[in-house]
Amino acid sequence: MASSVSSMAQCMATATRTSFRRQMCSPSVALRASPPGRFTTRSFSQFRTQQQQKINSLSSRCSFSTSTARSAAGKQTMGQLKSRQRNGPFSWKAALLFVATGAAMIIYFRVEKARLERKRVTEMSKGVGRPKVGGSFVLKDLEGKEFTAEDLKGKYSFVYFGFTHCPDICPDELDKMAAIIDNVKAASDGAEVMKPVFITCDPARDTPEVLKKYLAEFHPDIIGLTGTYQQVKQVCKAYRVYFSTPENVTAGEDYLVDHSIYFYLMDPEGDFVECVGRQDTPESATRLIMQHVNDWKREGKPLA
Repeated sequence: MASSVSSMAQCMATATRTSFRRQMCSPSVALRASPPGRFTTRSFSQFRTQQQQKINSLSSRCSFSTSTARSAAGKQTMGQLKSRQRNGPFSWKAALLFVATGAAMIIYFRVEKARLERKRVTEMSKGVGRPKVGGSFVLKDLEGKEFTAEDLKGKYSFVYFGFTHCPDICPDELDKMAAIIDNVKAASDGAEVMKPVFITCDPARDTPEVLKKYLAEFHPDIIGLTGTYQQVKQVCKAYRVYFSTPENVTAGEDYLVDHSIYFYLMDPEGDFVECVGRQDTPESATRLIMQHVNDWKREGKPLA
C-alpha cells in the first residue's frame, strides 16, 4: 500500500511538471494522458515512460528554437550597435552628397544674384521713352554707305569714340579692342555675337579712306563710321560723349581734339548695358561681355 501511494505521488508530480513545460514551450501542443482509473505499477511505469519521452522531445525542440532566435537577435543587435558607433547618424556617402548639394546651391545663388544685379543695372540705364545712352543716328561706313542705329541691332555692339590723329590713348584702346574681339570670338566658339564699332570725333580729317587704312592696322572686324560735323555731334550727344573738335576748320589746319575715353556695350535691341573704361583689361572686359551675352541667351532671346 505504501508503495502504491508513493508511485501515485511520483506520477502526480510528473504530470505537474509536464503541464508546466507544456505551457512554457509550446502552447499549441498539449500533453494528453489517459485518465487513470485504477492504477497499477505497470501502468504507471508505462505512463511515466511515455510522458518522459514526450517531455524530452518537446524540451529539445523548444531549446533549439529559443536558443537560435536569441542568438540571431543578439547578433543582429550587436551588429547594429557597432554600425551606429562606427558611422554615427550619417554615412560618409550621405555627408558627401550633403556637402556637394550645398556647394552647388551656393554657386547657383551667387550666379543668379549676379545675373539679376546686371539685369537691374541694365533696366536702370534705360530712360523713360528712350534710352539714356544711345539712340538714333545716321553716319557713313568705310564704303561710303549710310549706316544707322538699326544696323547695330541683332547683336551686341561695342562702340568706341576716337580719332586717327590721337597720339597715344586711341592706339592703346584700339589694341585693347582688338584683343577683346578675339577673346569674345574664342569664348563664343567662333560665333559672331558682337559688332565692334569705331566712331570718329574728327570728321574733317577722318574720311572713310583715312579710317579704312588706320583701322586695318588694329583689327579687320572693326566697323569704322564717320559723317558730317552735325551728324557726329548728334551721335556723340546720344551716347553722352564729350568732344572738343572745332566746327569750322580749313584744310591743313592743326588743332587738338579732346573726347571721352569709354567703350559702350549695347544689347541687341540697342539699349545701353555697360561702360568699359581704361581700368579694364581685355580679360575683364571679355568676361563682362560674355556674362551679358549668356544672360541674353539664357532668357531665350535670339542673336541675329
